[in-house]
Amino acid sequence: MARTATTDAITRTAGKKAAAKKTVAKKAAAKKAATKPLAPASERKAAQAAFAALPLPQRLAQALDALRADASADYRDGMARFAIPNERAFGVPMVKIQAVAKRLGRDHALADALWNSAWYEARLLAAYLDDPAAVSAAQMDRWARDFDNWAVCDTVCFALFDRSPLAWRKIEQWARREDEFVRRAAFALLASKSVHDKQASDAEFLHGLELVEAYAFDERNFVKKAVNWALRSIGKRNAALHAAGLRTATRLAASAQAAPRWNGKNALRELNGPATARRLSRKP
Repeated sequence: MARTATTDAITRTAGKKAAAKKTVAKKAAAKKAATKPLAPASERKAAQAAFAALPLPQRLAQALDALRADASADYRDGMARFAIPNERAFGVPMVKIQAVAKRLGRDHALADALWNSAWYEARLLAAYLDDPAAVSAAQMDRWARDFDNWAVCDTVCFALFDRSPLAWRKIEQWARREDEFVRRAAFALLASKSVHDKQASDAEFLHGLELVEAYAFDERNFVKKAVNWALRSIGKRNAALHAAGLRTATRLAASAQAAPRWNGKNALRELNGPATARRLSRKP
């Protein structure tokens, strides 16, 4: 009996290992297929020009078909584990969405049509297809009102909105909004600017730290984490902002309220860590 039980256990373990290896192999194959070399630039531009000449409804239909072709039911089912609603989702990994974007090229009108389709992956694709220079304040507000999960919010802010000359104004405006994902967008946008905007002055990020301190009290999970993201990102930008970020985080860590105290302590761990020290030592 003991020998049978042991044999069964070994068989189950072997089966689990085989299943795990199969899953890893499938993910590797999917990533390889999605990241295969693009066509030569001249061919890609010609294909993009031909695509851009099509009527908008046809471009929209083809873009959605491209997403559906890369859909996975397993991936869609797994989205819920990351707090991403999947009722309007195909189940397409980000790497494949980005590959579709590279094939299609910039297209402001198509980006807005994809957004209006309300499909999860279509909205992610829209962030990569839109032209930051063509984005208006009204469009930014309209899209922000539609944010209903952290993934779309952060992708749009990180890949599109932070390149807009309107970004700083929206950070200020959206931080004052009570809607959870609009306020999150303010701090996701601030964190994104700290990474991408190489020309911004320290003064703009010092004001960003004031916003961090003002709204660190918000206990809602998706806001709290974005505030923390912004604080840590600003604090890693350069030595002066690192010192300012440490001061802000220290004050928050001493708060009697749970949300600002968590924000401060969490940021201090990273800003005082060796990885941040190495990063700052490499900056001029």
